[in-house]
Amino acid sequence: MASTGLRTTESTALAPSGDQPTIEPWGRIGGRGVERFGEDLERLSAEPTLCRGLGRSYGDSSLPAGPIAINTTLANRILAWDPQTGVLRAEAGLSLYTMNRMLLPHGWFSPVSPGTQFVTLGGMVASDVHGKNHHVAGCFGHHVRALRMRVADGRLLEVTQTQHADLFWATVGGMGWTGAILEVEVQMTPVPSPWIEQHTEQVGDLESLVARLKEVSRTWPMTMSWIDCLKRGKHMGRGIVYYGRWAQPDLAPKTFPKWNAEVAVPIDAPSWALNPLTMGLFNFGVYRSHIPRHKHGIVTPETFYYPLDRVLDWNRAYGKSGFTQYQCVIPDAAGMGAVVRFMEALTQTGAASFLCVMKDCGPEGQGLLSFPTKGTSIAVDIPVKSGTAEVVATLNKLVIGVGGRVYLTKDRFTTADDFAAMEPRLDAFREARAKWDPQLRFASAQSVRLLGDSPSGAA
Repeated sequence: MASTGLRTTESTALAPSGDQPTIEPWGRIGGRGVERFGEDLERLSAEPTLCRGLGRSYGDSSLPAGPIAINTTLANRILAWDPQTGVLRAEAGLSLYTMNRMLLPHGWFSPVSPGTQFVTLGGMVASDVHGKNHHVAGCFGHHVRALRMRVADGRLLEVTQTQHADLFWATVGGMGWTGAILEVEVQMTPVPSPWIEQHTEQVGDLESLVARLKEVSRTWPMTMSWIDCLKRGKHMGRGIVYYGRWAQPDLAPKTFPKWNAEVAVPIDAPSWALNPLTMGLFNFGVYRSHIPRHKHGIVTPETFYYPLDRVLDWNRAYGKSGFTQYQCVIPDAAGMGAVVRFMEALTQTGAASFLCVMKDCGPEGQGLLSFPTKGTSIAVDIPVKSGTAEVVATLNKLVIGVGGRVYLTKDRFTTADDFAAMEPRLDAFREARAKWDPQLRFASAQSVRLLGDSPSGAA
């Protein structure tokens, strides 16, 4: 495996140094603590402290329980790269954004990608991210070969699926609660071209949309759908199904795709901007503008995977009051009726916005707190108002009743009781965590809320 000591294109000059003002989560609710930056994660992690990357978790999962979190983004070196096998080893702060720009021109891509490229390798492991190909590729942790970690007693360990396996699978999807991830070794995926063959179809109601999503998932490796979650009645759940695969060279343009030009939301949207009328009009326009009903073409990976990344700071569109994203998975075993009941409950709350995404998930992975299981994932942005906690409680009650769960990386309002009710693997996770961190020093604001950790934290 070729070794390199070169720093990546993420410039240290763009990042602040020292302790910074209060950390704000992507959902902009309940910021706390400050970040400590540095290139030497071994030194920074000498005392057990929560690590965080680019801060794209929506709620409180990357906010420290105590006063300080370690920001990993300056520790972003590629340590080893084998262009023959596609095995990459890098520091935990390397971003997917940089990985794409460095490796896609050479025919390699992440085996699993979430809906944003502004995430770090360490964050991808801690969240055990999933993507549009979960039904064929599983979660990111399935492709991780090794982790280098600092555990609570100060040891530096090489952790794999067979060496310290209990720690490995508790860390994959473990939200940073088991130790500090310093390095990640992952098997990248070869791609035939840097372009994607994409198909989109307009579908007029929820049951037809779910059926079509399941159908295309049998033959297409990347699938998802956008849903008009504000529409009620017989057209509830109407939307657009997306499916694609990496384009073969004979279909792909001969040139390398241009990276998207990025624009920023310059100000916080006023509180009145997002209301049922404006969001309903937006959804109507998106749905009706999809003409013809079936489209196909060759698109860039950024267009297919990261449409929101073109707009920097898009979270400001929800205003200063912020937003949360409610993401759950409804198991296939619960039947189509459970998906219908969930969407009926969601539309009746009147809390949803213009962004609602549905994906087909494959079998449950080995991560003790990994999110997906075989079923239908539904993710919806919800502007935060006085009754948001009650809306989440209503949706959680339905999800618990059908054996589903929520995605911790997006969660902000789930209670400890609801989390325990929806997570049958929680005792196994607690056992592994207690073995490696008996004093529970790797704590976050989220672990305080969901697991009852001390709010003082380790620092």
